Amino acid sequence: MKAHEGNGLIRAGQRVGSDSVVALSSFVICLQAYSQSNSIPVINMNVEKVMEDVAVGEFAFQIKASDPDGDPLIYGIAGPDSSHFNVDRTTGEVRIKSMLDRETNNLLNIEVVVNDGVYDDVTKTVYISVEDANDNAPVFQNLPYNEEVSENTPLGTTLFRANATDKDFGTASIVTYKIDEVAPNDGTSLFSISETSGIVLLEGTLSFTDKSPFYQIRVIASDGGGPLNGIHVVQSSSAIAFITVKDMPNLDPQFLNLPNLVTIQENSAVGTSILTVRARDPDTGVNDQIHYSIESTNAPDLFQINEMTGDISIKTAFDREELLDIDAVVILEIKASETNLNVDGIIASTIGELQITIGDLNDNGPEFYECEGETESCTKKNSFEGKVDEHSSAGLSVNDLNIRVKDPDQGQNSRFNLRLEGPDKDAFAVSPSTGVGEGSVQVIVKDPSAVDYEKKKVMSVQIIAEDVSADFISMASVTININDMNDNFPEFEEDVYTFSVDEHCDNGTAVGTITATDKDALDENKLTYKLMPENMRDFFDVHPETGTISVKNGQLLDRESTNSYSPTLQAIDSARNIGTTVVMINILDINDQTPEMNRDLYEAYVQENQMLELRIQARDGDDPGSPNSEIQYSIDDSPFSRNFTIEKDSGLLKNSGPLDREAIDPSLDGMIELVVIASDMGTPSLSSTAKVTINIGDENDNSPQYLDPAPYEFKVKESERGIWVGSLRAHDADQSDFYNRIFFSITDGSFGSFILFSEAISEGYRGNITVDPAVELDYESERQTYDLTVEASDLGGEKVKTTVKVIVVDVNDTPPEFPSNMVLDVKENSTLSLPLNTIEGKDVDTEHRLEYELVSTECQCNSIRGPCPEEWFKVERNGDVITNTVHDIDYEKCDKVFLNAKVVDVLTEKRSNSTNGVVTINIVDINDNAPEFVVLQDFYVVVIEKVEVGTSVGRVYATDRDTRDNKKTTFEVTKLDFIGSEGSSSSESLFLYADSADQEDADGRFSAHIRSQKAMDNNKRGKFIVQVKASNPDGLSSTSVVELLTVDSSYRVSLRFSASVSEINENLSQIRAILISATKATVEFFNVFSETVAQRAEETTILEAYFVFPNGTALNYDAVTSILNSEAVYTEFGYQLTQLGFTGISTTVTESTEVKTEVFIMIGLMAALAIVLVVTTTSLVCIRRNYKRKLKAAKAMNSAATVVIENQKSGPVVPGTNKYTKEGANPVLNMNIDTATDLGFDEDGSSADRESLNSLDYNIDMTMTEKDTMPMMAIQEEEEDDERSESPYIEPLGAALAQREKRRDADSPGLTFANPSIDTTDL
Repeated sequence: MKAHEGNGLIRAGQRVGSDSVVALSSFVICLQAYSQSNSIPVINMNVEKVMEDVAVGEFAFQIKASDPDGDPLIYGIAGPDSSHFNVDRTTGEVRIKSMLDRETNNLLNIEVVVNDGVYDDVTKTVYISVEDANDNAPVFQNLPYNEEVSENTPLGTTLFRANATDKDFGTASIVTYKIDEVAPNDGTSLFSISETSGIVLLEGTLSFTDKSPFYQIRVIASDGGGPLNGIHVVQSSSAIAFITVKDMPNLDPQFLNLPNLVTIQENSAVGTSILTVRARDPDTGVNDQIHYSIESTNAPDLFQINEMTGDISIKTAFDREELLDIDAVVILEIKASETNLNVDGIIASTIGELQITIGDLNDNGPEFYECEGETESCTKKNSFEGKVDEHSSAGLSVNDLNIRVKDPDQGQNSRFNLRLEGPDKDAFAVSPSTGVGEGSVQVIVKDPSAVDYEKKKVMSVQIIAEDVSADFISMASVTININDMNDNFPEFEEDVYTFSVDEHCDNGTAVGTITATDKDALDENKLTYKLMPENMRDFFDVHPETGTISVKNGQLLDRESTNSYSPTLQAIDSARNIGTTVVMINILDINDQTPEMNRDLYEAYVQENQMLELRIQARDGDDPGSPNSEIQYSIDDSPFSRNFTIEKDSGLLKNSGPLDREAIDPSLDGMIELVVIASDMGTPSLSSTAKVTINIGDENDNSPQYLDPAPYEFKVKESERGIWVGSLRAHDADQSDFYNRIFFSITDGSFGSFILFSEAISEGYRGNITVDPAVELDYESERQTYDLTVEASDLGGEKVKTTVKVIVVDVNDTPPEFPSNMVLDVKENSTLSLPLNTIEGKDVDTEHRLEYELVSTECQCNSIRGPCPEEWFKVERNGDVITNTVHDIDYEKCDKVFLNAKVVDVLTEKRSNSTNGVVTINIVDINDNAPEFVVLQDFYVVVIEKVEVGTSVGRVYATDRDTRDNKKTTFEVTKLDFIGSEGSSSSESLFLYADSADQEDADGRFSAHIRSQKAMDNNKRGKFIVQVKASNPDGLSSTSVVELLTVDSSYRVSLRFSASVSEINENLSQIRAILISATKATVEFFNVFSETVAQRAEETTILEAYFVFPNGTALNYDAVTSILNSEAVYTEFGYQLTQLGFTGISTTVTESTEVKTEVFIMIGLMAALAIVLVVTTTSLVCIRRNYKRKLKAAKAMNSAATVVIENQKSGPVVPGTNKYTKEGANPVLNMNIDTATDLGFDEDGSSADRESLNSLDYNIDMTMTEKDTMPMMAIQEEEEDDERSESPYIEPLGAALAQREKRRDADSPGLTFANPSIDTTDL
């Protein structure tokens, strides 16, 4: 039996008795028989999958093993990876002992061990596949993302690539990117990022001048999401990219004061400055030098410009009057050019316009000119000649005068006054009397009576022009010739002449004769006549010599259109002078108009049994009041003409008796037609007719009548919606649909259960009674019969009623009722065998049998309603609600259960036989869970110098799966240890405490700040291990450990700024951002204070800071100095820091700058004393050590000469030579040397000594591991003479050789090491 062979039943050499041998033989035979019938256990597993986020203490997997004999098994696990798990030795259930991490090791192997108590352990290697959980957020690579981008960078250019990696697997490792925020906000549209590649593209144009020169882009990297602690989680992280816009010379210069207008007086001195134009380079980051020049002008060589300053001055003297061809306005096109080439390789320039108005001086007087032609070619002239008709009206100008006055000056300098002189100055006037610059001059008639041909045929005047503001006068003579005129007009004796003529008379009929006279003898018998206006000549004509007026077109004379005409008769003399009179011609009437009806058709409406009055009207266009326009009316014969009369003079039409609509043929639809005649009384009489249509309205003078005899009785089944019950018929004798339409309605007895529809039939109308489609008659409602009152009515209000009886026939159709608002309270972990409650339904049917079924269950878990993970409750057929003992009720899984059940009536004949309902079961929580710590941060970094009383140095979080008061959690610091940076550990007093929050946060976590009761020791280097206990009200608790990594004051760095404290405080956020980007560390500011002492000195501010990394390490003065002085960091951040006043770094800062001479003298003396002591001590130590070493070497050589070792070469073993045995190495050199405590005083310091010592390693043919395991024999050093009394002398080499002989195996061969680099001088 293998298990026993290894141990042996009888040891060799042991003697036993014969009885013992027999008994032992029997036991062996029985044991062999048992073993042959028993089998070893079998492990039935190879690979198990475990999620990496399974919490400590949670179930991981089950060891799957079996024993064919059914023996109970004991389980275990082994191997290096087994430390992650705990196994229940009896059940084989494996739980997590320490958290798994797939990213560190995704495949673990353990040795699964099972034992059935009979055989040795059965082992098998099982692989644990660690499945990924989304426990890692994307991590950005190659930070920081700081880019300088030219402002003219083309759209679509790649600026940088944000690259983040995720250590998770599958979709959880797929990283997508988005831009979360851009500062400033108006830069949001300028950038885009590829969701998959992280490439950031430029989407909008940049501008250093018009937009921001600096952008911060926050990029969010998110993974594809994956499971974590049972829920789908998406992890994300962010990074800030800094985009600096580089200004480029891409903008043309801009004038600051062009275009512009200036004025300079004529005759100004050469060199006079007019204006200094200014231009700037809008590329503020380039700011190129500007050069100026005159590109073009409309008056060359008058002005000049300074190329560098832009000053414009007078180059040549000028007279404004010589520049009138350009309106005395000089236009300069000024060009501003940059010095250097722009981005397009050319010199950028711009052109602005300057208008220079030449100011006027009053150096010219007014002059007279004669201008001719369209171009107004003017000639200076002082005499003019014109003509005018005698007795011309005042204000008329003298003809043939073309006089202009010009003063070439400008504005008020060109203003002049005009006046007349000469013998005839009172008969005329000059216009205008004043002028400015230039204007035409007219001589006008002032006194028409003085201008008389018979008195004076030629008249003359002088025009005087005087400058208003200077002593300039000029004169022009004007000769005026007077024209003789015909000044008498023809005259009629009367102003108005009256005549009459019949309308439509014959053409040529004479109307009358009118003549006129003229006082001028030249016009005797030379007058001619003419009718005006010209349109009168279509009706009448006049003889041009005799003045006889006659009818030209008689057919146009219509009195009804125009009853009179009043043309004007003109008498015209030889001079075309006209005299006029008015001729009144009255048109006489004849009977030529037929009476005209006002309407061709008259329509009237009258109700039957009512009187009609309708006035028929006609008009006659003949002369009013005459028989020609008098009208009389009559009715033409027709079938209904006897029923009406009409007054012959007024035309009032009336009915002669009552009208009955029912007496008229129904096909006429109540309409009667008449013809009325209108005739005038002229000779011959003329007449016309009009049609009159009279609609006889129907009155509701007949009521509906039922066609079927009463009573009415119908039967109907219950529960039939909309079923037909019965019908009623009725008729109305009125003709119109409005009055003979019948509507049926139920006025009483329906109780909302019946409706009645009306429909037209050939006999009249029918009313159909049906059950309301929204109502089901219910026999069980104690209303088995209905007595309906049915009313038949027309629209006129005529009504007739009857009674209808409806009998309800019973049907079994009422579903059962499920009890509402049924709520039960059950404590978790309950396993009651008795019913919790009973569902009791109801059914109004007399015959029913109710049964109950559970349709489905829903649970409210984590405030989400959905399917239940386990069936905790059952519903029996009799309605009992009981617990399902297979599962435990757990409030922490679900706090509410909804039983969706139904009650069924198995005897229902029609419609639904069941009703659903809900039984709500509230799970009552009991305190059965201890708080669980939530690790949000692996450790906290504490800057010791900033810790004061009450300062928070860390924070712990915990959750409790219980509810209400059961989950209130308090925290307590139970243990505090400190582990130094060198590895030493010590227990600390509990100067840290936890202040628990009374309320949970939005995520359901209770938390506590770990605070200090005192200021920490500044020199603590290492970490504090804080053990915290979380407890709930019932004492259930758990513990966790928080690590506090310390950063002491030696890492404080002082930054020096040439700025005030207030300025530094205002810029702290910007300084922090720059330092974080430069050092990649978290920057904690400790203090800000001024270092300035002198009142007028430039203020210097010291900013003390710590540079700490998340892993607890920090940067000291040297590291920060090295980083900030590196070329890459200085290039990227140096300018920004300099702009903020940064000047350098200091290791320490002394706030008091007062200099004390006594302090420096004492420091110097102490330093000198320290140097003397160091030199003296070093000399003494070197001398003593050198002496001791030489003494030991001499004694060692003496001992070696007396020792003979087997298989060793002859000759003494001399320390320091290259002859060494395997274990008897040089006793002087074969000593353990602690390099950490070696101060270098044990040797003379020569490199040869070091080489001799180290050269032993190069000649030993063994691995470093073998060397480390070799025993090192420490030889006691020789003490000084004053120490010998305490211990006897021990020869170093002799002791070493003695120990060697004791350990040496007789079969071990000798081994010699040769090192050619060592000789006796090494000692």
